[in-house]
Amino acid sequence: MDTEAVARTLEELGILLEIRGENPFRCRAYHTAAQALRGLTEDLTDLIASGRLEQIPGIGASMRDKITRLATTGRLEEYEALRRETPSGLIALVRVPGLGPKKVRALHEALGIRSLEDLKAALRAGKVAAIKGFGEKTAARIAEGISFLESSSERIRLDTATRLALPLLERLRTTPGVAQADWGGSLRRRAETIGDLDLLFAADDPAPVLAACAGWPEVESVLAQGSTRLSVRLSEGPQLDVRGVLPSQYAFALNYFTGSKAHNIHLRRRAQERGLKLSEYALEGPRGAIACRDEAALYRALGLSYIPPELREDQGEIEAAESGSLPKLLEYAHLKGTFHCHTDWSDGLDSLEAMVEAARSLGLEYLGIADHSRSAAYAGGLSIERVREQRSAIDRLNQSLGPAIRVFQGIECDILADGSLDYPDEVLAGFDYVVASVHSNFRLSRQDMTARICRAAAHPRVTMLGHPTGRLILARAGYEVDLNEVIAVCARHGTMIEINADPHRLDLDALHARAARQAGVTIVINPDAHATAGLANLQFGVDVARRAWLTSADVFNTRPARQVAAALAAGKASSRP
Repeated sequence: MDTEAVARTLEELGILLEIRGENPFRCRAYHTAAQALRGLTEDLTDLIASGRLEQIPGIGASMRDKITRLATTGRLEEYEALRRETPSGLIALVRVPGLGPKKVRALHEALGIRSLEDLKAALRAGKVAAIKGFGEKTAARIAEGISFLESSSERIRLDTATRLALPLLERLRTTPGVAQADWGGSLRRRAETIGDLDLLFAADDPAPVLAACAGWPEVESVLAQGSTRLSVRLSEGPQLDVRGVLPSQYAFALNYFTGSKAHNIHLRRRAQERGLKLSEYALEGPRGAIACRDEAALYRALGLSYIPPELREDQGEIEAAESGSLPKLLEYAHLKGTFHCHTDWSDGLDSLEAMVEAARSLGLEYLGIADHSRSAAYAGGLSIERVREQRSAIDRLNQSLGPAIRVFQGIECDILADGSLDYPDEVLAGFDYVVASVHSNFRLSRQDMTARICRAAAHPRVTMLGHPTGRLILARAGYEVDLNEVIAVCARHGTMIEINADPHRLDLDALHARAARQAGVTIVINPDAHATAGLANLQFGVDVARRAWLTSADVFNTRPARQVAAALAAGKASSRP
């Protein structure tokens, strides 16, 4: 098994144990180990071979042995036994928003529910609400969760799509006969969720290349195969479509198969208005085919500057390309640091020192530590005394680091139900910055939730608003909130809003990030990293920012450390009573 497969198995084992009602600490150990594996920056095989696996936080001797057996043999007797003993449909039920292993167990024991269809039938019959500890509201939430799950079940998150497609693309590019290759579709546009994966390549004879792709080990089954197209089902579930074209057709095919559909329709209409015909294989005029060696040449032939894939949604990008007013989009290299990061002081896996060293290895000039505040007891939230202890630790670390990297002490401060903050003002005043986030009471009305968040955003000690909608992509819809009103309050009070770059969140989304910047709100890209590997989430935040038309000037953490320190200090000074 590869690292991700091992992590998935451990995660499922923890869920199986929870469904059986096993000791919660034992269950949690498997989830912690899975998270640790997903945070690895080294190859799992190398760690096992060198005997260093047990040095990873969250992995003890017993877990080391289980991981080793899974990685080397692909099997684990305890897991296989639990799978045999547990109805397979119960694991699927855990994916329903509003359900967890404990509720799934209660449903199974009270009503004999073994599958999603069983649960839907019980809901229709009103049996779920009658179970002790459930009630009408819980039953309604479960029904909502099922609808949400079914509406999104055919899609995968951007990070999953990237993980699956990148090695396939690299293999395709090295296949004999391939001149060029790239991914297409919503993955190339860096959309937050992806349906089918699309790979495109150029070759003088595509058929043998497609035959080689059909034999890839990741392919579970071949759905369709021809001389220019292959459709397969990958072993992890998604469909992969591979298309081959001649080198002379590649620029047109790449543009077409990148999309979006609305962008393509607009381009074709523009071509027609100029007496041209644009298809997925050619651009033709009165005198015949117009050669285009790349997409930039295609756009020039239509009187446009090059439009980056992230903007191809027919949201004004063609008009901007015609007038020469497309923004110079943010790039990953523009980021100088970041803020919303967790350590093992709260629910992070890695130490303060390890997180800082990882940031330094990425070339960042500064790192902000924002562990959870005291109300987040489930996440090891910091008491006031622990806040002071961490501040001293950060001060000592800054003294030892010198000018190489600056560490800022922040906090991810819970926004309480009434919009107040989790610490008194005198404690908040001691932080370099404050990320204010909602972590509880998601079921407030739209009016009350909006008032709650706006009150926090207007607080003079709040620097930035964290994951403003609370959504988890393909797992949980965001809470009801008027984001336009929140954006207006942030603009009025100079409060930044983060693009939370954790690919489970991507919150703000591109649409609202663009609206926020147009309203005068400064955007900050934060990884919400809970381990050193989580710092890589920054790339997904950059993807959102690019889809939102943002430039480096629009994003706070493109500023160098000295300017950031001055801006944060000025913000604290202006908020003093």
